[in-house]
Amino acid sequence: MFTGIVQAVGTLVAREAQGAGVRVRIDAGTLDLADVALGDSIAVCGVCLTVIARDGTCWSADVSAETLACTTLGRLAPGARLNLEKALRLCDRLGGHLVSGHVDGVGEVVHIEAEAGGAQRWSFAAPRALMRYVAVKGSICVDGTSLTVNSVAADGFGVTLIPHTLAATRFATLAPGAAVNLEVDLMARYAERLAVLPVPAT
Repeated sequence: MFTGIVQAVGTLVAREAQGAGVRVRIDAGTLDLADVALGDSIAVCGVCLTVIARDGTCWSADVSAETLACTTLGRLAPGARLNLEKALRLCDRLGGHLVSGHVDGVGEVVHIEAEAGGAQRWSFAAPRALMRYVAVKGSICVDGTSLTVNSVAADGFGVTLIPHTLAATRFATLAPGAAVNLEVDLMARYAERLAVLPVPAT
């Protein structure tokens, strides 16, 4: 599990075909890998990947064909900037919201508008099937970043990115048309499931 609070922005160093999938090598940048062991999880732009090798500030992971097809990772080339977050520990602060690292769909940056104080208002297109789980003032994970929704439409949503978020994530490298990974709030999925379950007879 993760929180959607990006801990560092890394760089995709290399990708190598591995059967139907790929092996990626990532420079973790300022992310401290001292406590990361082989088999641990790191979220890469919201996608949970397993560490299979470490070398200095770099680490490697295998990405399956399914993950390549369902996320943006298959579209990224060496040099791409990546939002990184180590897995949540039970003693950590939950600064964002609970994020599984299992991407629900791919969205697209539609519009970016400057606001007062250096903030920016971003609009995203999203698969209509996911919009039932998106609510104003609710949380959504975009490229591994926990964001608060401030507008909702049938086929997309809007958020405001504060200067800190723009500086601490890869969003500054994106432009309209860019693809992003989306994960809806787990609580919304559980609520929907509970709502449709039949009430046991007493």
